[in-house]
Amino acid sequence: MNMNDEKLQMMRDEKIPKILIRLGVPTMIGMMVSALYSVVDAYFVGGLGTSQMGAISIVFPIVQIIIGLGMTFGSGAASYISRLLGEGNSEKANRTASTVLFSSLFVGVVSIVISLRFLDRILISLGATATILPYAREYAVIYVSGSILNILNVTMNNVITAEGQAKLTMISMLLGGMLNVILDPIFIYTLGFGVRGAAIATVISQAATTCLYLWFILGKKGYLRFSIRQFTFDGTIFKEIFKVGIPILVFQILASTAMGLSNTAASVYGDSAVAAVGVVTRIMTLGTYVVFGYMKGFQPVAGYNYGAKRFDRLSEATKVSLKWATIFCTIAAILMIIIPTPIISLFSENDAELINIGTKALRASGFIFPLYGFQMVYMALFLAMGKEKEGGLLSISRQGLFFIPIILIFPCLFGLEGIIWAQPAADLLTVILTTAFALQLHKELKKIELAAMSKVEEKQGGYVDETN
Repeated sequence: MNMNDEKLQMMRDEKIPKILIRLGVPTMIGMMVSALYSVVDAYFVGGLGTSQMGAISIVFPIVQIIIGLGMTFGSGAASYISRLLGEGNSEKANRTASTVLFSSLFVGVVSIVISLRFLDRILISLGATATILPYAREYAVIYVSGSILNILNVTMNNVITAEGQAKLTMISMLLGGMLNVILDPIFIYTLGFGVRGAAIATVISQAATTCLYLWFILGKKGYLRFSIRQFTFDGTIFKEIFKVGIPILVFQILASTAMGLSNTAASVYGDSAVAAVGVVTRIMTLGTYVVFGYMKGFQPVAGYNYGAKRFDRLSEATKVSLKWATIFCTIAAILMIIIPTPIISLFSENDAELINIGTKALRASGFIFPLYGFQMVYMALFLAMGKEKEGGLLSISRQGLFFIPIILIFPCLFGLEGIIWAQPAADLLTVILTTAFALQLHKELKKIELAAMSKVEEKQGGYVDETN
């Protein structure tokens, strides 16, 4: 039995919780490690001072765009490659893999050149104050210059996962994450590089992950083959890549825009406010990435069983995912509400204003976070069922459709409190929209299921009549 037959058999017959663990845990760990890069940087940079902490907060939206470029090509290609392998079309799968790899590298280089050319303008537009800007520039020049490694890593993470190598992607991400934890204090404090040291440590850690992927590619360890000769301008391939990838890029752009607007609004209240918003964003990203990573495992399970009209298994997968996601989000929310001060203090012991603002913001986010899993499960479910309208709308609601107007209005009405409560307010509106879509979806599924049962009964009745 080949890899694809095993996958299909697993989707069709394996117990739902076991499938979700097998598919969801590796991607969940990979996304969590990706988020840990920024959290670890913030933890060690916190000892340098508030302006330095604010600097990496300002650069964080740029990081998200970079990750978005990798996900645009990687996630878009992964979906298409999986289908091609399932059809036994390995030749086109190889062309797609090679095309997406070299395309992402080209777009990455162009993006890096543009970012460095207009770096100061970008940093100021993202909320850098006069005291934060020099440190933000130091960090960004190194990080952005080395971000081609990040783009390659994110692209390969998705492509290799598409051929069933989720364990390798998890190992590669863990390798980079652990190395970053080791190197950060060495470069920041021991070698005295300060905020530049955090960027250097991150780039070296990403290079280690890249080396592992190159070993896999050049050693031809997997099913796919990568070669510049396989690169093609095939319109079908790019259409399939961008069909899935562009919505992800839009999501990342909106997320980055939301962070930039938050930083800009906070900059009115000083470096401590900017740093506090950045710390809370990183902490929240750690939680949201865990859920998002798990959803990458849930989505193919939901899509397969919906296509196979196995509504019982679709329903079970949805219920199990809602249960697990809600439990995780509730535990995280309890920690955010009960011990926000100790959590924020990990990133700054001396700045009382940073700790005070961060504590309020983290606690505010905790009140609505238990429902974040509910949002994500239904967003993934709609997309898996081919309902791009509902799924796409939900994907841009939290940090786009609702958050951007709120972050522009709330600070004008409520000052600093408006910045603190902007994300919880956007989350609440997203939950309301998700609930409305979910109720309608279950009505539709019930009708489809009843119609399918009716057809089965008609066939059975016809068979009985003929035998009589």
